[in-house]
Amino acid sequence: MPLSDFLMKKYSFPPLSNPDATVLILGTMPGEQSLAANQYYGNPRNAFWKILFTLFNTPFSTNYSERKSLLLENSIALWDVLEVCIRPGSLDSAIVQEVANDIDSFLKAHPNITHIYFNGQKAATYFKRYIKLEKDYQLTTLPSTSPAHAGKSFDAKLKEWTIINPEYLL
Repeated sequence: MPLSDFLMKKYSFPPLSNPDATVLILGTMPGEQSLAANQYYGNPRNAFWKILFTLFNTPFSTNYSERKSLLLENSIALWDVLEVCIRPGSLDSAIVQEVANDIDSFLKAHPNITHIYFNGQKAATYFKRYIKLEKDYQLTTLPSTSPAHAGKSFDAKLKEWTIINPEYLL
């Protein structure tokens, strides 16, 4: 990998949310395919969208507008813990020189959020390192939906992610 790839800063996307959001899902930082597509969870092998469509009993779609609508209609906000970092490739373990997003201001602007879910351990780790909450939230770390997290099957991940929509019955 050329040195220029290693030194290039990568930036997260703006948050996806409605003012009435009650849930916030936080990833770490978009991967290469997501950045190239300019879409959250743009890697077709990432299970995030398949899990969410399944949880809300909605036919799966690859249309990004429909994907965003699914979240917004269910009062779910989506963002990343990190605003910028240097990372060759897409692995969270390769992140250096990270800077966190202003999640505190986001939460103040979204007072109905009561639950924060982390898409993987790294998102939770960075959150705990950089974010100091001024009020209590229910914090839950879920298994990463990344294809790099192959230690759990789709069904095993889905089972843990059902906490987001307890009305979904396996």
